[in-house]
Amino acid sequence: MAREYLKNATLTSGSDAGETQAIVRGILDDIEAGGDKAAMEYAAKFDKYDGNFLLTAEEIEAAAARVPEKVKRDIEFSHQNVKRFAEAQKATVTDFETEILPGLTAGQKSIPVTAAGCYVPGGRYSHIASAIMTVTTAKVAGCKHIVACSPPRPGVGVAPAIIYAAHVCGADKILAMGGVQGVAAMTFGLFGLPKANILVGPGNQFVAEAKRILFGRVGIDMFAGPTDSLILADKTSDPEIVAVDLVGQAEHGYNSPVWLVTDDRDVAETVMARVPELIEELPELNRDNARAAWRDYAEVILCADREEMAATSDDYAPEHLTVQADDLDWWLNRLDCYGSLFLGEETTVAFGDKASGTNHVLPTSGAATYTGGLSVHKYMKIVTWQRATRDGAKPVAEATARISRLEGMEGHARTADIRLAKYFPDETFDLSANE
Repeated sequence: MAREYLKNATLTSGSDAGETQAIVRGILDDIEAGGDKAAMEYAAKFDKYDGNFLLTAEEIEAAAARVPEKVKRDIEFSHQNVKRFAEAQKATVTDFETEILPGLTAGQKSIPVTAAGCYVPGGRYSHIASAIMTVTTAKVAGCKHIVACSPPRPGVGVAPAIIYAAHVCGADKILAMGGVQGVAAMTFGLFGLPKANILVGPGNQFVAEAKRILFGRVGIDMFAGPTDSLILADKTSDPEIVAVDLVGQAEHGYNSPVWLVTDDRDVAETVMARVPELIEELPELNRDNARAAWRDYAEVILCADREEMAATSDDYAPEHLTVQADDLDWWLNRLDCYGSLFLGEETTVAFGDKASGTNHVLPTSGAATYTGGLSVHKYMKIVTWQRATRDGAKPVAEATARISRLEGMEGHARTADIRLAKYFPDETFDLSANE
């Protein structure tokens, strides 16, 4: 049977890109021209903040003192899990060298970028976990300078738990500045900071657009849209857990898509009835977000069997993919397109978002078809090198000269010619591109 949409989305997650782009480009241009002063003016306008922008050691210590001990232990627990996973990831990339031909050796070397800028959202929700995810991976990668940037609240500053998390995880500087102005400060090296080589971390549409515009000038983790989640559930799933997990992800924002894909009509109908009830039990802000996301962006899709379910999931390429179905190994081996995969009801997206160790900065809007999420590897450049003896260079030079002339690149050909002439003056070579 064809996929049956028991609930259709009425909107897509695309934003008003044109208007957002114009606003962001104007702010970036102003700050690049005006430097620290312009950034502070935008901070006063948007953050309503006129305190110290680069936190001192005393301010960090004072913030840490305001964090309850239980919260500190939870932050440290999450940090250690993320650190262990990042260290294991790093171990999968090794430097090596290999002899391509006798006398010709080539190799690979991994080099961390020097300066990383980590954006930590702090507006509607204080994303403590984002500080852990971004700063920890940069530290494990070996970045020499790490800036954590987070929006301050008027009269308060950056949330103390964010400051504590960024400090514990290894941030060298903590910048109390949000939005485009914060991204610009890290990129342009304002307030005495080194210019960032890479910008990472989630943010609203203005932060995402700033990173998109600056990409190329600096590296970024990925182009980010609204967060999205998909659950694959069969008749063995618990509809109550499925419904709670969907609501948990819908509370991210009014335009955060959540999708249920199942081959069991009873599961689908039970979940569809239960989700609105669970949404109404949330606190007001969370409720408003989840209600809009479920109403406008959510979909429930009924499939014929698990193969059609898997194919549907791969078509959506969700940021978060949960499997609550029988035979988890089958799903692990079959599924191809997702940012992060959660197998079985014993784990859930929130575990990955907060504390289990895998990173929560993940590809959205279908980008999981071509990329994974933030990892220690994003901060590392995989470069190559080579060296050769004169005998090892000989066949490579001959081939290079002929290929270059066939392409019409005479200057390239002559760089090979001169070496053959110098190293083998008594030999004659056919270096033309003709038969």
